[in-house]
This record gives sequence, structure tokens and C-alpha cells, in this order.
Amino acid sequence: MANSQEKHDIEETKNERRSTPEPSLNANRISTATPDLLFSGGGAAVMMARRGGNDTESSSSTNSSPAMAKNEVTKTSSTGGKKSAALPLKTMPTTSAFTPFNLLKNSESDDSAAVYAKKLKNRNKLNLKRKVLHVAFGLFFATLNQIIPRKTFLPGMTILTTGTLIMELMRFRKGFGWMNDALHTCLGSALRKQEMQGKFTGSFYYFLGITACAYAFPTNAATLGICQLALADPSASYFGQKTRHVYWSRIENGLGGFGRNKGILGFLGGALFCVPFNYRMLSIAKWGAEGVPGGRNAVLIASLALGVAGAFSDLAVPTPALTMPKTILGVPVPPFHVDDNFVVPIFSAFACTKIFDALGWSQELELGKFLFF
Repeated sequence: MANSQEKHDIEETKNERRSTPEPSLNANRISTATPDLLFSGGGAAVMMARRGGNDTESSSSTNSSPAMAKNEVTKTSSTGGKKSAALPLKTMPTTSAFTPFNLLKNSESDDSAAVYAKKLKNRNKLNLKRKVLHVAFGLFFATLNQIIPRKTFLPGMTILTTGTLIMELMRFRKGFGWMNDALHTCLGSALRKQEMQGKFTGSFYYFLGITACAYAFPTNAATLGICQLALADPSASYFGQKTRHVYWSRIENGLGGFGRNKGILGFLGGALFCVPFNYRMLSIAKWGAEGVPGGRNAVLIASLALGVAGAFSDLAVPTPALTMPKTILGVPVPPFHVDDNFVVPIFSAFACTKIFDALGWSQELELGKFLFF
């Protein structure tokens, strides 16, 4: 009797199992899959979830193309061998292959600089927009040096340079990516690729060179030095890139790095480009009743000599620039390097004082208030 009762209970249990529909693979079971198993890229999305007994689940994909709209996950029972209805899954967003899904959010939000870098040109490209901005900012600051008293101009430039340095030190740190966004919004394609890959922008060295020049030299020499930065640097670069196919003019490795990867024709083009601008500025200077010592020939000589000084200092800075080591005694060092934006105005202003002495001109010579008029 007991045996027949047990058989009856077993048979009833089997009937209950047959009548109960099998649970489908739902969102709750999908959510139990570890995020590390979710990958974006060209491969199929794989979801594995465990269940009791001898049942196993597998996912299959009929197409491995990134354009596949849906993946199907099927469940196969080891006892019945039957497949349940396929459950479509949303395709994971496509970024770089095999990027864990749980890391996508951080990498996309914190690495805007890398996105900008892909759109920017390297230093071997002509980049006329950058050169035009270089000239405009240089002449602007040279004019400010003329019309604003030194006691006001120097503190203002010091604040601007310090603020730029802080920006350069912070903009690649986590949480400060907005600085790169602002920088790209303001300067756009005038930036270089490497300036969004961890290097300082030329702006810091530009402001630092102007500040040091205004501090170390008389107003007229500082103004003329800043003008050589504005004119000789971009023009030498322009002519150098336009004549880079003239191999005999290329310096290649230079002498101990001097002039490395630059050209003689670029140097000459930069020097001559500055002459008419220098001549105009010196011609309208306030020479007094006696006029220019040495006459117009002296003005022409000084104009050419200043252009040569500016182009020569640009030529002297090698490409790529000499950089600080990444660490000193195990301590990380910011990516400082020797930049022509710093070297050109200082060397040119120094040369200006020597040219004035050689021609017997006063170091206190007052230039035109607005440089060219």
C-alpha cells in the first residue's frame, strides 16, 4: 500500500512539473551576469546565467558584424533537448574592441583630450590659423607694452603666465577635463596634436617669454623683441615648411641639436620678412630734432639685424624640442621643454640692446605708441 502511495505521489509530482510553464530568460536573470562579461566591439554579446539541476544555457550569434542589430540567447535543456523562444538583446555600444562595459563611462567622460587630439594636426603641418594667431597676439602684447606703464604691464603678464601654468599642470588630471574643452573651444584647430597628448601648449612659453623680456630689458628693446617673436617665428616656420623639399637647405641633425630638422631657407625667409616691419617702427620713433643717428641706412641695418636675430634664435631651437626627463631622483617632473616662444623674444631683445649700442642709439628711444603709426 505504501509503495503504491509513493508511486502515486511521484506520478502526481511529474504531472505538476509538466503543467507548469518553464520560466523564460528574463531581465532579472540577465542582470545577474557579471559586467565583466559584457564587451563592446565586433564580437557577439555573450550572456551566461546559472540555474540548478542539469540545465545549461548558451548564447549563439549568427553574425559577428558590428552592424548586427540583435543577438539571440537560447536555452537548451539537457533532458528534453528543446529550445525555448529566442530572447533578443540590445547590441552593446561600439567603441574600442574588447573594452569592458563597466569602464566605458569613465573612459568616455574623462578623456576628451584624446578625442580632440585625433582631429588636430601635428607640428609638421602648415596650420595657417596658428600662425595668424601667433602674429596677432604678439603684436597685441607688444602694443600693450608700449601704451601700458611697466608697473602695470608686468604684474598683469605675471598673473596671466601663472594662471596658464596652473591650467597646464591641471588639465590632464581627473576632473579637470573641462579645461581641455575650454581650450579647444577658444583655440580650436590652432592647437597641435601633441598639445592634447600631455605636452604643454605654446601659450605658456609665449606668455613666459613676453613676461621675462619685459622684465629684463628696456621698454623699446622688449617691444622690438616681442615683435620678432610675433613676426620672425611664424614666418621662418612658414618658409621652412614651403622649402622642406630643398634638401641642401635642410640642417638635418644639426650641430649638437642646433637647428635640428630646420632649414637655412626658412631662416632667411623669416629674417627678411621682419625687415619692413622693423624699418617702419624705427622710422617713426621719436628721434628728436637731430633725427636718426646714421640716417636711413642705419635704420635699414638695424631692421635687418633685428630680423636676423629673431630668425636665428628660432633656428637655434631644435625640432623636436629638448625636454626635461620624466622623473628626477624618482620625482615626476612636468613636461617642460625648450620652446622658441620663450627663446626668441629674449634673444631678440638682448640683440636689440647691442645693435643700439653699436649704432650709437639711446636705449631710451621711444617707439611709436601703436608701433606702426
